[in-house]
Amino acid sequence: MMPRCRVNLSAMIFLVILQGAAVVLFCIWYLQLRPCGTAPSNGKVHILLLSSWRSGSSFLGQVFSQHPSVFYLMEPAWHLWTKMQKPGARALRMAVRDLTRSVFQCDLSVMEAYLPENHNVSTLFMWSHSRALCSPPACPLTPRNQFSNQTLCQKKCDTRGLKAAEEACRTYSHVVLKEVRFFELESLYPLLQDPSLDLRIIHLVRDPRAVVRSREESANSFVADNAVVLEQRTVPAAEVQYQVMQEICRSHVRINERAVQKPPPFLKGRYKMVRYEDVARNPLEEISAMYEFVDLEMTAQLQEWIYRVTHGKGKGSRTEAFQITSRNAVDVSQAWRTMLPHHKVKRIQDVCKGAMSLLGYRTVNSEKEQRRLDIDLLVPQEPYQFSWLPAKTQNSVTRRRPAASHTSKPGRLSRTDPGKPLHDLGKV
Repeated sequence: MMPRCRVNLSAMIFLVILQGAAVVLFCIWYLQLRPCGTAPSNGKVHILLLSSWRSGSSFLGQVFSQHPSVFYLMEPAWHLWTKMQKPGARALRMAVRDLTRSVFQCDLSVMEAYLPENHNVSTLFMWSHSRALCSPPACPLTPRNQFSNQTLCQKKCDTRGLKAAEEACRTYSHVVLKEVRFFELESLYPLLQDPSLDLRIIHLVRDPRAVVRSREESANSFVADNAVVLEQRTVPAAEVQYQVMQEICRSHVRINERAVQKPPPFLKGRYKMVRYEDVARNPLEEISAMYEFVDLEMTAQLQEWIYRVTHGKGKGSRTEAFQITSRNAVDVSQAWRTMLPHHKVKRIQDVCKGAMSLLGYRTVNSEKEQRRLDIDLLVPQEPYQFSWLPAKTQNSVTRRRPAASHTSKPGRLSRTDPGKPLHDLGKV
C-alpha cells in the first residue's frame, strides 16, 4: 500500500501566499523594465540629441528648433560644467542627468543654481538659437510658424525671464535638448524608465578626423571642457586633443554597443544612431527619417530651409564656427581631407580605430589617398538590420533597398544611400 501524505493546511496557505507575493514582485519588476512603446498620458515627446563637440550637433539642433512643434534648448548642462569645473565628467554625470530631467519637464528653476544672481532668459547658453524663446509666449517677436532670426531675437527678447520660458515650454508637443556631456547611456536609464517622460535618443556621430579639423578652428573654446573630459589630469599640451578624442570615440562605442547589443527592454523604440556624413549626402531623406522617429511632420517650409542651409557655397569661416549659415554640407564633411596634415590624420586613426570601424569610417594609408576625394571613405551600411524603432517607422524603412557592397555588423543602426558619391548632394 502506498503511504498516505498528510498536507498541513497552514503550510499550504503559506505556500499560496508566498507564490502570490512572488507574482506581485515579478509584475512590479516587469512594469519597471517593460518596453515603453506608448507615450505618457500628457502626450509630450522628449528628444535628446546626444552627440559630441563639433559633430554637426548645432546644425541638427536647428533642424529641430525651427520646427513649429518644438521647444528647443542647446546644451543646458554647459552651465553645470562651467560652474563646477573641478570634478571630472564622471563625477558630474548624475547632476547632468537630473538637470536634463527637470528641463524636459519644463522646470527651469534647476538652472538657478548654476546661473548668476540677476539672470534672465538671455543668460541661458546660446538661448537665441531657440526659436521657441523668440516666439510667443516667451517673446512676441517671431510667429511660431516662421523661422527665427538670432540677431533680432537677441535685441528684442533678451530681458524675458525664465518663467516665460517655462510657460512656453509647456505649450509645445515636443521638448528637444541638444547635449554633448553624456558619455554613456547608463546614467540615462532612470529617464528612460520615468513614466512622465517619453524619451527618444538621437545619437549623432561624425568622422573623428573631421571633428578634429573643426575643433582646431575654435580650440580656445574647448579648454575648460577638455579638462573636465580628461578628469583634470595633467596632459602635455600637444597630447590634449588626441586624448580628448580618444575619450569621445570610446564614448560613442559605449553608447552604440549598449544600445544595440542586448539592450534593456526600456530602450526599445528609443534609440537611433545617425552619421553626420549621411545627413550631408541626403539631408532631406535623413531628416525626414529623424522626424518620423520622433513623431514630427515635415513641412514644405522646413524642406526649403533644409535645402538652403545644406546647399550653400564653401565650408564656412572660422568666425562662423558656432553659427548656422548656408554652406555646402558635403564640402564641410570633406574639408579635413585637404586641410588636415596627414601625420595628424594617422594619429587620430590610431586613437579612434575601434570607433571608426564600428561606425563605418575607412582609414587612409597615405597622404595621396587622403587627398583623393574620389575615394569614398564612408562605409555603406544596411538600413536597420537591427532596429529599435517605433512600429510605423520600422515598417516604412525596412522596405528600402539594402546596401549591396557591405554587410554591416549585427546591431548597427544607421542609414545611407550607398549610390551617392561624396561630391554629389543630389536633388531634394
